[in-house]
Amino acid sequence: MKPPKIAVIGSSSMDLVVTADRRPGAGETILGEAFSTVPGGKGANQAVAAARLGADVHMIGRVGDDAYGEEIVANLKANGVITDYVEPVTDASSGTAHIVLAEGDNSIIVVKGANDHVTPSYVEKALSLLKECDLVMIQQEVPEETVIETARLCKEIGVPLLLNPAPAREIPDTVIEQAAYLTPNEHEAGLLFPGVPLSAVLRKYPNKLFITEGSAGVRYYDGAEEKLVSSFKVEAVDTTGAGDTFNAALGVAVAEGKPLEESLRFANRAASISVTGFGAQGGMPTREEVERGLAE
Repeated sequence: MKPPKIAVIGSSSMDLVVTADRRPGAGETILGEAFSTVPGGKGANQAVAAARLGADVHMIGRVGDDAYGEEIVANLKANGVITDYVEPVTDASSGTAHIVLAEGDNSIIVVKGANDHVTPSYVEKALSLLKECDLVMIQQEVPEETVIETARLCKEIGVPLLLNPAPAREIPDTVIEQAAYLTPNEHEAGLLFPGVPLSAVLRKYPNKLFITEGSAGVRYYDGAEEKLVSSFKVEAVDTTGAGDTFNAALGVAVAEGKPLEESLRFANRAASISVTGFGAQGGMPTREEVERGLAE
């Protein structure tokens, strides 16, 4: 089968990761256990994950004209991502994410930097590429107007859009209607649809809205009933990038034409494998690893 062609519009960054046994309180200094720098950013993470799963992936993004930018692009290429639309900017540094790993989970502060230069006009420069794609993926570490314009463009050219609404912010109703797939976690869903029971929201968007519930799995409405596709139980080492792996795997599966429930199981399995490795991209699995895990 020919690999699906996917464009990932989004952020790239260098992740500065500190490991500690607990998080410091306000005004408190504690000693950490380890420090590392690893390439990240939701867009780059999803591009790398989709490429490892066998898709033909094109990244659309910006980096700074700096050492981090060079390393980010080199890492994308090393993972098989095509970077023709990843251009450096001279008036902003590469994006960074400052991550604390403690108590079995992560806390993250993102400095967007060059990612703010992923503008609507920059995306429009890649229109000929988008028209050739089986799926476009976008997240919210780029300007809001870019998400709005991408949703409009994808609807206009008839290419399905998978919108991962993270970090959480309000999304215009038109964008939700234009997107083919929407993948918030529980927290993001609560901000997107305030005061509305999630079961009611799921019914409003059958086979479009997929609410991830961490270790419980992912919930959606298939047009007849609400379903929870269970996750796979593993011993988590680092949960950074699990959501990005889920989104990438879901995107690859639906772009290949897999049925939705099968696609969600594939995505859950990929995400479960990803948390057993260190770093946002360090644990992202290959296609062979996911298929072997599904067969167990």
